[in-house]
Amino acid sequence: MILGLAAFFMLEVGFTEQSDIAGAFRGGILAACATAAGTLPVLLSRPFSQRAYDSMLGFGAGVMLAASAFSLVIPALAAAESSGASAWSAAGLTGAGIMLGSMLLLLIEKLVPHEHFVKGVEGHPSHVLKRTWLFVLAIALHNLPEGLAIGVAFAGGESGAAHALATGIAIQNIPEGMVVAMTLRGVGYSRSGSAAVGILSGLVEPVAAVFGAALIALSTSLLPWGLSMAAGAMLFVISHEIIPESHRKGHEAFATTGLMLGFVLMMMLDTALS
Repeated sequence: MILGLAAFFMLEVGFTEQSDIAGAFRGGILAACATAAGTLPVLLSRPFSQRAYDSMLGFGAGVMLAASAFSLVIPALAAAESSGASAWSAAGLTGAGIMLGSMLLLLIEKLVPHEHFVKGVEGHPSHVLKRTWLFVLAIALHNLPEGLAIGVAFAGGESGAAHALATGIAIQNIPEGMVVAMTLRGVGYSRSGSAAVGILSGLVEPVAAVFGAALIALSTSLLPWGLSMAAGAMLFVISHEIIPESHRKGHEAFATTGLMLGFVLMMMLDTALS
């Protein structure tokens, strides 16, 4: 928790004093600390009801959906137009980036062995990886586009929008970390083991954030591609993972309400902090 407060303080001050990569790292650390904070209740509390799980998943989906639109797609269109592209060309480039980002994440999901909480093992068979690490890989695949999105946003030079995106992702990572830890606890892991795996899964976000920012730093012409591909990857996760899981047990109304609340919250953050 102390690390999370420290990271948040660093995000609040000195945006113009640090490089884009340093800002991306701070944003990734904030997201990782939020995931860690979300896992802590598993050490103390009883499992939540399935309805609460689904509501939290819906909330996270709403935050990610709004972040994709307001913090990634719209800035991607603006970046493409500012580089000289016409409105139609900017829209085409952004659309291509969205599709490419989603296809890349689909390819990674097919190639990397991992285990969903419900659907079981996917990817190439693995006789070496233990079941715990299959869970870790599944969660890491989920967190990868979030970290990349943070890095690309900071590389875009709009500190307000990047700040909003990092804050929004951190907010949705708290219930996400809780859901992950509680789910692991529900399938037989110890309290400490569930929290540890959840915390470990969040560490991919600062790494991915730094990678995303460093990649865009190589050439500003990559910025609209990076923003739109990050949006596509996040949209893939929302549609492929979060929404189906939140609707699986018949709590669609609660999951949808959570999605709407998450979307509105992220929209307000993006508008107020940009």
